[in-house]
Amino acid sequence: MEALPDASLMKKKRVLFVCIENSCRSQMAEAFARRLAPDVIDASSAGSHPSGEINPKAIQSMRALGYDLNQQRSKSLGEIPRTKFDYVITMGCGDECPFIPAVHHEDWDIPDPKDMPLDEFRKIRNRIRERVEALASSIRRNCE
Repeated sequence: MEALPDASLMKKKRVLFVCIENSCRSQMAEAFARRLAPDVIDASSAGSHPSGEINPKAIQSMRALGYDLNQQRSKSLGEIPRTKFDYVITMGCGDECPFIPAVHHEDWDIPDPKDMPLDEFRKIRNRIRERVEALASSIRRNCE
């Protein structure tokens, strides 16, 4: 069995998840990163045009997995710390997402699930979880 790198020797990577409203996709990504990769990811999220609230379907679908988004709030890019991020992950917001300085930029091209039926919404949620898990694995491998 391959030994994992000593978590105490790894430097957390600052990751910003960005979507348009910061009410669904980026909020779910931030929650998954905080729970699944607290050893390697310091997660934040924001929106280019925040809605001001978390989508009720995001709250419901994440609650089903044991996550509580009720304490989260929709934030604008102007509210995030002015710092260089290691990763900026956009969720498919195209021209709606301005350039944010970072070492790595990725666009996950994930459709906005806000108007989808709950079963389709959950598929998007699961796709986001898979992407966060893959990002965390990649960061861990690069820290070895």
